[in-house]
This record gives sequence, C-alpha cells and structure tokens, in this order.
Amino acid sequence: MTPLPKQQNFCFVPLFVVLAIIIYASKAVEVSFQQNYKVIWGTHHVFFLDHGREVQLSIDRTSGAGFRSKLEYASGFFQMRIKIPNKDSSGVVTAFYLTSTAYEHLGAKHDEIDFEFLGNNGGPYALQTNVFSNDEGGREQRISLWFDPTIDFHTYGILWNQHQIVFYVDEIPIRVFKNNSNIGVSFPSQQMHIMASIWNGEPWASNGKRIDWKQAPFMAQFEGFNVHGCQFQIRNKYACYSPHLWWNDQKHWELNPQQQRAYEDARKKHLLYDYCSDRGELHKECQIR
Repeated sequence: MTPLPKQQNFCFVPLFVVLAIIIYASKAVEVSFQQNYKVIWGTHHVFFLDHGREVQLSIDRTSGAGFRSKLEYASGFFQMRIKIPNKDSSGVVTAFYLTSTAYEHLGAKHDEIDFEFLGNNGGPYALQTNVFSNDEGGREQRISLWFDPTIDFHTYGILWNQHQIVFYVDEIPIRVFKNNSNIGVSFPSQQMHIMASIWNGEPWASNGKRIDWKQAPFMAQFEGFNVHGCQFQIRNKYACYSPHLWWNDQKHWELNPQQQRAYEDARKKHLLYDYCSDRGELHKECQIR
C-alpha cells in the first residue's frame, strides 16, 4: 500500500509550491470531524460519537445523509475508515468519493472518483468503483470483498496524482486507472471535494429488489478525518502536481512489485465485473491494458 509518513518532514520548496496550502497530518493524530468536514444534507440523520471522531449516517424512508470536506483538493491520498450497515441492506448505497463542483452554466463538466458499497442481499458484499472525467463515466468495476465490512472498520483509500489513480482496500490495491490523456483518454484534473453519504440506490443497486424499510434505520459509520491532500486555490492547480508532495513523487507513479502482486491476486480472486470486458470498445484505455 502507499504508506502514510510516520512523521512530518517539512522542507523548503519552490515559491510556486508555497502557494498551495497542504494539509499533511500525522497518521498517529486523530482529528474531529468538524476540523475538515461539514454535513451537507440529512442533518437529522447524522450522529457524532467519541467527541466527533466517529460519525454515523443513517437512512430511513424519509431521508439519507451526507457530508463533504470544507475544502477542495487537486491531488492527494484520501482515506476513510468505514463500517457499512449490518442488516439486509440491499438497495442501500454507502459511498465514499471525490467529486468536482460542475459549473454547468460555464460549460464545466464534472470529475468524480467513487467507492460505492452496494449493500447486501445474502451473497458476498460487493464494492463498486468508478471514474468520471468531463462527465464521461461508464467505467464501473466491481469486486467481492474478502471480509464482512459490517463487523469492523476497514480503510478505503484513493491515491490521485497526475500519473495514476489507485483504489485501496486496507493495504491492497484493487484498481489502477492510469493517466492516458496523451491518447485521448479523459483523466480527472478538476479540484474536488471529499464526500461520503448513504442513500437510496434502488433499483439500480439491488437488481430490482426493493429496500426492506422494516429494518430501517440503516447505519453507516465513518472514522479517520485527517486529510492528506493539496488544497486548491484559484489559478494554483499546478502547484498541487509538485513532486515535493509525497503522493506525487516518482515512487507513486506506478505500483511497486509487492503492490503489483497483491493487485493481480485481488483481481484474480475477487473481480466480479469490469467495464472493459463489457464495453471495452467504447473506452480507449481498455485497448492498451
């Protein structure tokens, strides 16, 4: 896995990098939700525990809930520890993702990098990932998790730099999306908020099955509100591509041999669906993997 630094190592960097405000928290220090995040919908379905170091989002017939980072980021390694609802939650989607604010009136199209838990209907728990760039999605991949994500917290991470996007489950990379913009493949490059939510995904997320609301409320729990990313400021996006930021240095341009082996093993054992096997002719990146 891409490890977080064990301690802070600050150094002088070129002037243009100073313009980028960098949140670079120690792995050992836990911060409260309020430091980096805010609730954006479903206020009455959000509960704070352990002095704000754990947040529960709930959904019932009336509403789900969601929160997002106070700031936007243009690169980083973003993690959240999550425990999903422990009931028959088919149709209930728990999500952790990055998303841009699309100013459609100015012609902007949104970027997004998604983790989506599709609930449980008696089989293995499915985790779906997706990548949107310039409103181009349709890049779903789905894996079966090798553990029960309702019993304990597990860490889900997104490495995002100008070379690749890597999705991690605990220490295991489960998906790599390379920057192939040189051959016309769109790659997320807009500043993005960090988001988390629980919402009604029926019938899309449940193969047509209806949510069993008699079991509501469904609760998802979140921990780990540190942010390891480069804050975006207007006309300053390129400062967030600096190799002086650890997630941008050369060793994070590709998986190392140990990560590559873990990645290939996870894909071999747990991959349920890959858009390239279904709609590969629509996506140039599928032709070069």
